[in-house]
Amino acid sequence: MKLATIILFCCILSSTLMNSRAGDTISANQGFRDGDTVTSAGGEFELGFFSPGSSTNRYLGIWYKKISRGTVVWVANRDVPVMNTSGLVQVNRKGILLQAVDSSAGVIWSWSSRRAMNNPVVQLLDTGNLVLRDADNNLVWQSFDYPGDNLLPGMKLGIDLVTGLNRIYSSWKSVVDPSVGSFSNRVDPNGFPQYVLTKGSVIWSRTGLWNGYKFEGLPNRNPNGIFKDEFVFNKREIYYRFVLINTTSAIMRFVLTPTGDSKLLVWNDQQQIWMVYLSLQDSDCDRYGLCGGYGICNINKTPRCECLRGFVPKFQEKWKAADWSSGCIRRTNLVCGTDEGFVKYSGVKLPDTRHSWYNTNMNLQECEKLCLKNCSCTAFANADVRRGGHVCVLWFTELIDIRDYSEDGQDIYVRMPSSELVKSRRAEWMLEFILILAILAVVLLGGIFLLIYKKKKMQKEESFKLNLESVALTKIENEDLELPLFDFRSIANATSNFCPDNILGEGGFGPVYKGKLTDGLEIAVKRLSRNSSQGLDEFKNEVSCIAKLQHRNLVTLLGCCTEKGERILIYEYMANKSLDSFIFDNNVRNALDWPKLYNIINGIARGLLYLHQDSKLRIIHRDLKASNILLDHDMNPKISDFGMARSFGGNETEANTSRVVGTYGYMSPEYAIDGQFSVKSDVYSFGVLLVEIVSGVKNRLFSHPDHSLNLLGHAWMSYKQDKLLALINGVILEPRDYHEVFRVIQIGLLCVQHNPKDRPVMSQVVLMLNSNMKLHDPKQPGFFMERYLLESDEYLSNPNLSSSNQLTITTLLPRE
Repeated sequence: MKLATIILFCCILSSTLMNSRAGDTISANQGFRDGDTVTSAGGEFELGFFSPGSSTNRYLGIWYKKISRGTVVWVANRDVPVMNTSGLVQVNRKGILLQAVDSSAGVIWSWSSRRAMNNPVVQLLDTGNLVLRDADNNLVWQSFDYPGDNLLPGMKLGIDLVTGLNRIYSSWKSVVDPSVGSFSNRVDPNGFPQYVLTKGSVIWSRTGLWNGYKFEGLPNRNPNGIFKDEFVFNKREIYYRFVLINTTSAIMRFVLTPTGDSKLLVWNDQQQIWMVYLSLQDSDCDRYGLCGGYGICNINKTPRCECLRGFVPKFQEKWKAADWSSGCIRRTNLVCGTDEGFVKYSGVKLPDTRHSWYNTNMNLQECEKLCLKNCSCTAFANADVRRGGHVCVLWFTELIDIRDYSEDGQDIYVRMPSSELVKSRRAEWMLEFILILAILAVVLLGGIFLLIYKKKKMQKEESFKLNLESVALTKIENEDLELPLFDFRSIANATSNFCPDNILGEGGFGPVYKGKLTDGLEIAVKRLSRNSSQGLDEFKNEVSCIAKLQHRNLVTLLGCCTEKGERILIYEYMANKSLDSFIFDNNVRNALDWPKLYNIINGIARGLLYLHQDSKLRIIHRDLKASNILLDHDMNPKISDFGMARSFGGNETEANTSRVVGTYGYMSPEYAIDGQFSVKSDVYSFGVLLVEIVSGVKNRLFSHPDHSLNLLGHAWMSYKQDKLLALINGVILEPRDYHEVFRVIQIGLLCVQHNPKDRPVMSQVVLMLNSNMKLHDPKQPGFFMERYLLESDEYLSNPNLSSSNQLTITTLLPRE
């Protein structure tokens, strides 16, 4: 009896020790069985056997331990599962071996070294990398060299040109089958290196070329120093990787799904979910070769595809039927040795480079001469947009997979016969001739006005101003803004001749009408009145600014109309109108629960992040408020009204003005008082918006029986006194949401701090909203002062008029 008890105790002890293996290593000749696990030193990752989903097959893999335990980031035997729990991992002098000890399957997966190792050790690192080292601590093998469907920070994607190691990023076959699926992402070293996503052996999509800073067409994804992109291209290797600068600030990873979607995910500790930070395949134009040879894809146009200038559809009937795969052909064939030249196309994704030639030490002029000498050369470009960058790329076949990137694209020069060059130059000469005539007309009118008597001077000056406005509107029509110009008749028909019944809203600029085009597309028509506070400059600013912006959280400008002196903007129709109609109306506020509001907050933040950081020119909105946030059919937010926006180039981050524009209650102190604006001005407005969304109260003319502070001052005092619950509108709040709502209020207060240097930038705000990073205590907000309102003020007697969204400042006199 005693002997049996001792044997049983030893078995239990042995089993316990085996399943709770200490440390982060597996030593030589040490068995590692199904049920054992190894944890990295910091507890970030765990190695062991698992079964994906409903499958009973067993795989050796690595997954997150502290967070999202079901998220597997690497699988050893992904194509050959262990059919039961007999899996055994062993480390010996030759390498690593995984076998099924209780079946005839034998060796399931292994890696062998060319030479014997002394005292080899396998170790799991906190980066998620599984490494094999010898007794001298030399790295012999690592899992990072064999990616699965996840790309972790520090992991390389590319080719080692010395050893021939090709690191390919491939999808699972399904969510329950980790074997190699249909999609894979790899570097294609043929011609100028580029990354391609393939489905089987067919190219599915393709990134743009590395332009010296990033891959063309993709936004600047680095959230203010949280991580950085690296692309290495030399004689030894070609690879891409992203590296976290601060490993404690965020948890991020790329994943390639079984359906071919490549996404950058960030862990949201609040909601305990992975959130999509960026999707690399986001539209039809991301499909490889959608428009065929010499075709260009534009996501903002219908139809999507068109031929480059000087080219026509190869098969017109197919093209009309939206089958663009056959592409385009030259209108006039090239004849080598004749007077040929190049036509420049700007703002495009450079074509497929698999059949290209390149030189990394040749300027644009030398590149052009070389292309012109070779009759087979169809186009050339400088792939490096950095100042002083000399990467000449020549194409020798038809140009495939070109996309319009009006803001982030590059320049390409396409070979053309002399007849097409004459047409192009003739159009340029005509535009120059019109501009010269317009200038001469203005000078002539100015000379005439100087001879007119003082009595009629004011009348003539007004006429002159009207004439200048007409010239300016004509210039808008002639500018290549890549924005459709609608004729006045079609807009009038779409709005039933601007019927008052179709008015969606009205402000200082004029009314906004709902309309429907002949093809059934619903639109919103903004018609600026003659006495509008939004003048010609603001109209031009909005047309030129928003036409170049592309983001899911910015309203889409479909076109404009300048006929007959009209100033009309045509937008996509937003079914749920503006945000203020929900958050400030208690009758409809309960239609938005907290998850929907949190999604709206995130969308606004991402839209602002794009304006401040990811667009080609830094855009400062200057009039962010609840009425300028529109909601589509699915309640997704879109920032609108860019008439007051300002754009910066290069390293510009701030400016001063004597013409202050914006809305009382949303303007930052340094802007309202000193005319100084920057990205921090928009951050302040965003902070006001956060407090308004959570409280359901307008900041301007907020009143409280216990004090005379504004809403921001009341929120700050509530935060300091730990009384935030009283600030929250109870209609939208469930007890489970308390912590997240309190965090949003704290973020809002951080955004409205008096000193602009204390406020975060929008990239930090996005990270705060989507992670559990520790937040600092906010300092005193701007405009923290007691003020007194007249009881007779019409705003107090009529709450509907007290909306901060109704009073927009368009100009203030310069201060002395």
